[in-house]
Amino acid sequence: MDYANLGGTGPRVSRLCLGTMMFGAWGNPDHDACVRMVHTALDAGVDFIDTADVYAFGETEEILGRALKGRRDGVVLATKFGEQMDHGDPLTRGASRRWITRAVEDSLRRLGTDRIDLYQLHRPDPATDLDETLDALTDLVRQGKVRAIGSSALPADAIVEARWTAERRGGERFTTEQLAYSALARHAEAAALPACERHGLGVMVYSPLNGGWLTGKYRAGTAAPADSRAVRNAEHFDHAEEAVRARKHAVVEEIAALADESGHTMIELALGFVLAHPAVTSAIIGPRTMEQLTAQLAAADVRLGPDVMDRLDALVAPGTDVNPADCPYAPPALADPALRRRPHARRPV
Repeated sequence: MDYANLGGTGPRVSRLCLGTMMFGAWGNPDHDACVRMVHTALDAGVDFIDTADVYAFGETEEILGRALKGRRDGVVLATKFGEQMDHGDPLTRGASRRWITRAVEDSLRRLGTDRIDLYQLHRPDPATDLDETLDALTDLVRQGKVRAIGSSALPADAIVEARWTAERRGGERFTTEQLAYSALARHAEAAALPACERHGLGVMVYSPLNGGWLTGKYRAGTAAPADSRAVRNAEHFDHAEEAVRARKHAVVEEIAALADESGHTMIELALGFVLAHPAVTSAIIGPRTMEQLTAQLAAADVRLGPDVMDRLDALVAPGTDVNPADCPYAPPALADPALRRRPHARRPV
């Protein structure tokens, strides 16, 4: 297992990070099996684990707390806040001081730990002033409850604004960014990844297998496995719309052929691609089963040659996505016309 510095946070972390969204009700409800996967990853040299309070609405953090008993000190533990935890209560979300101070205590309790190594804003919160968010997170660092802070799915302009705001106010800066990036979804190359590299942020890449599309299990003319996300959550993972599905199948078949020619598995190709970017610190793998975990761990040390990278560039142009919806965050004004139009003014009488 290779290791790299996590931005300016201090620790060196494994270049594969264990993502846990599939632990619990959202994926694998067998807690014992999930604990075994955590231990298998740790034994293989993974020392970086990412979760979120919203995963299975707290269940995933509880599973991790159990899995890390006796092994907590050997792990860089990251979690996220900001997504709505109680769908009946709109106040259980966001990046306000009020919610942050409650959310961190809930995560610490569920994780069974006295500190979080990396506490991340899960998504931008347009309703809260960034100054308030950074001030609250700075207080958590100074209290020793959090060691470093980061963000997820921020556009490039927000990454720069957050850094400027922290410097102006003399507080803690976001030292990491977690973003979606894969050989099929390359929008981050256009602005976010260069911004992270320019400002020295550590980058954690999620969905490097593009929701399973780059594992080899979704092939043209073949039905998706009955227990896969393609069946359980077809719309979210690009299997519901025929046009989108057809576009992805066409590119996946080309990537599968390239994998065969180059002597790699598709998983090796997918992980090797994202880890080749100079801004990327770690790729987050999100297994649901032990079989998936071992297949992804086997790809940890793959290095792709320039000829393979060039072929991938030819299949999906740098900075573009096969499906534009793979970009996880869009400014609210793109969806709400009222936010991009001046109010109609009455003519003076």
